Amino acid sequence: MAGLQDKVVIVTGGSGGLGAAMAACLVRDGAKVVITGRDSEAGEKTATETGSVFLRHDVTSEDDWRTVVDTTIERYGRVDGLVNNAGVDAWSLIENETVEQFERVLKVNLTGVFLGLKAVIAPMKAAGGGSIVNIGSATGLTGHPMTSGYGASKWAARGLTKTAAVELGRYRIRVNSVHPGLVYTPMTEAHGARLGEGNFPFAPLGRIGVPEEIGEAVSFLISDAAAYVTGADISVDGGWTAGETALMQHADTP
Repeated sequence: MAGLQDKVVIVTGGSGGLGAAMAACLVRDGAKVVITGRDSEAGEKTATETGSVFLRHDVTSEDDWRTVVDTTIERYGRVDGLVNNAGVDAWSLIENETVEQFERVLKVNLTGVFLGLKAVIAPMKAAGGGSIVNIGSATGLTGHPMTSGYGASKWAARGLTKTAAVELGRYRIRVNSVHPGLVYTPMTEAHGARLGEGNFPFAPLGRIGVPEEIGEAVSFLISDAAAYVTGADISVDGGWTAGETALMQHADTP
C-alpha cells in the first residue's frame, strides 16, 4: 500500500483475530506496528508472527493509554496511525439484558475508543497529521436482534468518528470507520460460521469474509492513498447491509 512506509501505527485488540490480520497487513506494507491487548502470551506470539511489538493494555484505562502512547513515541519517535479495534460483545434480547452487561460493553467499545482518540491527538498534531480508524460493525449500520449493548456501542462510536473527523481535519488528522460483516474467526467459527461460497446467504456475495479483507481496508485508510478520505463509513461485509438481505435474520439469531 502506497504511503505506509515507516508509519508508526498502534492497533488495539491486536493479539488475535481481526487485530492480528490488520497488524500483518500494515507491517507487510511497511508500517511499524505496536499491537496492544490484555493477553500477554497471545500478544507476544502475534507480535513475533507479524513483526510487530506488543504492549499490554486495558483500553478502558486512561493511564494505560498514556503509557502505550508514551512507550510508542519513546521507541519510534512518533505516532502516525491508530486502529481502535479492541472490543467485546454480548448477545441478549433487550428484555434480558442486564444493566451491568450493557454498561460493560459500552465501556470497552465506546469509552475505549474515546480514550484512544484523546490519547493520540497531541502526538498526531506534533507529527503534522495522522489517521485514526475505528472498527465498527454491520450492527452499527443496521438494526440487528440481540445486540442491544453491542449495537448501541457501534452506532455511538460511528457518531464519535464523524465528530472527531470534523474537529480534527484542520490538523490533517483523518478519522474513519470500517464496518466488518460476518468474518471467519475462532469466535464466529464456534457459533457455526463456515468458509466457502454459499455459506452465508444473507450477503449478496454469498460468503463470510476473512480477516485479511478487513486488514486491507484498514491499511488503505491509514495510508496516504486515503489522504482525502475522512469521516467515512467503509462497509466490508459482502453487501450484507446494502439491502433487504440484512433484514432476513431470525429474531433469535445473533
